[in-house]
Order: sequence, then C-alpha cells, then structure tokens
Amino acid sequence: MRHAVNLAAAATILASALSGTALAQDKVTFGTNWLAQAEHGGFYQALADGTYAKYGLDVTIRQGGPQVPNGQLLTAGQIDFYMGGMSTIDAARQGMPNVTVAAMFQKSPQILMSHPDAGFTDLASLAGASKIIMGKDSFFAGYWPWMRSNFKGFSDDMYEPYTFNPAPFIADDKSVQQGYLTAEPFEIEKQAGWAPQVFLIADFGYQPYSTTIETRQDMVADKPDLVQRFVDASTIGWYNYLYGDNTAANDLIKKDNPEMTDEQLAYATAKMKEYGILVSGDAEAHGIGCMTDAHWKDFYDGMIKAGVYEAGIDLSKAYTTQFVCKDVGKDLVKN
Repeated sequence: MRHAVNLAAAATILASALSGTALAQDKVTFGTNWLAQAEHGGFYQALADGTYAKYGLDVTIRQGGPQVPNGQLLTAGQIDFYMGGMSTIDAARQGMPNVTVAAMFQKSPQILMSHPDAGFTDLASLAGASKIIMGKDSFFAGYWPWMRSNFKGFSDDMYEPYTFNPAPFIADDKSVQQGYLTAEPFEIEKQAGWAPQVFLIADFGYQPYSTTIETRQDMVADKPDLVQRFVDASTIGWYNYLYGDNTAANDLIKKDNPEMTDEQLAYATAKMKEYGILVSGDAEAHGIGCMTDAHWKDFYDGMIKAGVYEAGIDLSKAYTTQFVCKDVGKDLVKN
C-alpha cells in the first residue's frame, strides 16, 4: 500500500511533465524549529530550486525561533508540517495528534566538547570533567539521563546551566560544554583561537532521530499523497543541498536570518557531510529520511532505562514508516 501511494504520486507528476500541464499547487506551510540555518538547508533548497513546485506544492517556510510556537501550531492545525525530533513519543503519551513521517537526520548533531589538551578520549571519560555546561532540556529529559544510566561517574552536581555564553567553558580547561556539531565549535575557535575536541553523542550510542518531519494523524489518514510528495521533495532538496549548488538556498536562509554568514553555512554543511548526519545508517542504504521500527524501539527502550519515559507508550501513534526508505534521491549523491 505504501508503495502504491508513492507510485501514484510519481505517475501524476510524470504525466503532468509529459503533457506540459502544470500540477495544481497544494498550499503547504512548514514550520521550522529555529532561525534559518544550514541545518534547514534541504527544505530551503527544495523551495529555491523548484522541487516543491515540481511536486505540486506551494510551500511557505515559517521560520522558528524564540517565542515561535510552531510545534503547537501544528497540533492546532494552523500549519501542515513541523521540523521536530522524537518528541512525538510524548505526543503519543498525551494523546496528541502529532506524528513523525520522516527523519532527515539519522544522527542528532548534539555534541559535548572539551579543551583540546584536557586529556578526554571518549564520552565515558568526560566523567572526569570539572563541570558539564548544558541546557535544562538536555539535563532533565535528553542525553544526560541516558549518560548517567550508561556510564559510571556522572553525577548531577557536575551540571552547570548553559547561558549561551562560552566564557565559562573557555576559562576552565577541565570543563565540558554542550553544543551543536555545526555551530558551537565554529564559534569557540573564532573566539578562543583553538578548536575544541568534539564528541558527537550519537556516535557513542545516544541515537534519537533529529530534524524530523512531523504532521498530524488526520493528514496521514486523509492526505497521504500530499504527505508523500512533501517528504519526497524535501528528501531530494536535502540531496541537492549537500551535493549540488546550494547558493540559492543559502540566499533564502540569509534572507530569513540576516545574521547567518556564508562562512558559517559552509562550515555547517561540511560537518553534516563529514559526520554522516544525514547520510549514514539506514539512510545510506535506503535514502535520506529513512526510519525503522527497530531504531524507534531501541531509542525508546534506552530512554525507559534512563527514566525519561515510562513503559507502555504506543509507539505506533508516534511515527509511521509508510512514506520513507524508498531510495528517493539516492542517485543525486556525489563524492
């Protein structure tokens, strides 16, 4: 059935192209989770290069940021898609309609970083840090509970709140700070003159999907063709952003977020490729956006062990794999 939906959408697009007629454009609003950046690049690419239009979609990207409740707007039916994480597990627990339909990032870009000469060798060794500077979300319900349940030596008294000011980390050569692979190391090197040592938490076993596409259960049930077209076009957008000419997409990103620089965009894109943020694991075999039941279950089970989730949540309400893992866009990969 899932392949039938995809083939039907492809046939409609092909017939339109051959006949020279334009597809009716379905208006779609996609809300991101933060200010425009390279980590959103594939969506901007699909808008900039006309991929969404080719798939019969008139897409508006609603930029996220402080005080922009795009996740709540999705729940309320005021936008059609949202860039989320695996928070739909919480949605399933609370009986909310949000459901994940694709995972563009196989690995979360979340990192911990240390001074380059601090002597830390892996994630477990960070238990020897003087303090770990992190946000409250990570401390209470993210990787910190997972780290405490999987490695010895981590205690809550190591925690220091992250205020988005790197000065405390720079000043203490035995401290550790949270960050994003694509952002904080770049900024630290600019300010301090040295590159921090980076530990991508996903590479040590903490593997939530990230930069997902969420919609609502009613969209999956009533408009599966539209959902499929948005997922496929976004997937192609990501391949083209990573491996093609992304100038036009970056221009749109900078238009939405004037503080973004070409240097930062290039750095972030290179790191996403170097660390396999999008193209690794199941996505390497079956295409960007791929999700599996086993991956969802492994993450959920790990977070039950960490005390973040309780057992008994119906994961089938949190996600569906019917729109992904179909090899869409794989031919666009370039070395």
